[in-house]
Parts: sequence; C-alpha cells; structure tokens
Amino acid sequence: MGVTGLVLVLSLSVMVVSSKDWIVGDGKGWTFGVSGWEKGKIFVRDDYLIFNYKPKMHNVLEVATSEYKACDINAIPSRNFTSGHDRVQLVGVVASYICGTPGHCGRGMKIHMAIEDKE
Repeated sequence: MGVTGLVLVLSLSVMVVSSKDWIVGDGKGWTFGVSGWEKGKIFVRDDYLIFNYKPKMHNVLEVATSEYKACDINAIPSRNFTSGHDRVQLVGVVASYICGTPGHCGRGMKIHMAIEDKE
C-alpha cells in the first residue's frame, strides 16, 4: 500500500470512531432550568451525554417523548441513572430525559433532542 492509500485508510478510521461528549447544562450541570440547553446543538448517534448532579437530590430517567412532555415520573423509564456522573450513549432517533424527583421535571429538569445518523 502506498502512502496515499495509507493516509486514506487512516483518515476514514478517524472519521468512523469519533464521537462527542456533551456536558448537559454545561457548567451548571443537570439542574433546574436546564431545559432548552439542547436547542441549536446537533447530536449524532453514538455521541454521549454527561449528566453531572448531586445523586441524593436528582437522577436521570430516559423516557418516551409523551412521558417527557407530561413530566410523567411514574412511567417506566427505558434507562435509569443515579450515579451523579452518568455518561449516556445516544442511540435511536430521539432521546428524552427527565429528573424523577417529584417536582423537578416541572421546574425544567428535562431535555429532548433529535439524534442524527453518522455520515
């Protein structure tokens, strides 16, 4: 394989494995009023969301869009995170997250985003 072929193979392998870590809420973390943080961002399948929060006060529930809209904390989540530093891989075409502590979702602890395919 020539130098040109090797450079092409290395370039393609770098494009395939790259994903991005998104810190939800940036410096504020997963807290009240975080809803809207996701606006204007482009999320791609296999990116990761990093949720930073106090685990005795909050958690993260991955829920259906209808449960997100209703802030339904009694719904059975598809995934439940409680560590206080959760790294969540984005899969599917949409993702919705709420805090399961009573009253917190209604105070803006929820995010919803479309997930694009990798090119």
